[in-house]
Amino acid sequence: MSVWNEIGERVFVRRYPFYDQQIGVVLGSDGALVVDTRSTHTQARELSREIRELTPLPVRAVVNTHFHYDHSFGNRIFRPAPVWGHERCASRLIELGERMRASIIVEEPELAGDLREVVIDPPEITFKERALVDRVGREIELRYLGRGHTDTDIVVLVLDTDVIFAGDLLENGATPVFGDAYPIDWPVTADALVALGRDVVVPGHGDVGDQVFAREQAAAFRALATLAGKVHDQVLGFDDAILDSPFSAATSREPLERALAQLRGELD
Repeated sequence: MSVWNEIGERVFVRRYPFYDQQIGVVLGSDGALVVDTRSTHTQARELSREIRELTPLPVRAVVNTHFHYDHSFGNRIFRPAPVWGHERCASRLIELGERMRASIIVEEPELAGDLREVVIDPPEITFKERALVDRVGREIELRYLGRGHTDTDIVVLVLDTDVIFAGDLLENGATPVFGDAYPIDWPVTADALVALGRDVVVPGHGDVGDQVFAREQAAAFRALATLAGKVHDQVLGFDDAILDSPFSAATSREPLERALAQLRGELD
């Protein structure tokens, strides 16, 4: 059974078994801010009820760390609270939301009924590089650091704490998902996250980490990009790169193939 864990002054996370996901809530004097809204309206309603364990105050702001369905398909449940996200988070949801829905219905058939009923509701408050959210009575900064897991990833800084919500720019305990990733850019973006200097680092999935965890994952992304460069330059074979990968051999094919596609100029 998941429970709320306070990781900073009035900053909470709850870890859900589905996808081993970390969801954040920041409490202020005027209300709550929610970091990511889970995968369906049913999951989001569960989250909404569980927020009542923390505060009777309303949810006054929602942040999507990126456009993937497990972080954004619950948005509608938290209306009329405004939803923040990167400018491409909104456009990607509009462009790709129905395709995501159809794909996940096949991949996660137990969610099919709920997914068919989801109203895809993109962020309406968007930004390019930086935004401040002050609707809950404390300042929360949103930053876009560059492409990584997607081209829409942002981090959430609770400015009066050492907490940073990294979204899926970082994942703890499993190989990050590279299906929409930019593996050649990801090391630089992860380094920028590390440079923000926060001691409590909340990944999108897995255990809450620290600076050591963040640096180690940035180093892993750098190692993968280096291997892909060697394969691209034909100084290393693809199978040898898989064996040398910082991630498990069983999960390294997609990251390397995606990195090679980027090096060939096939990604936007």
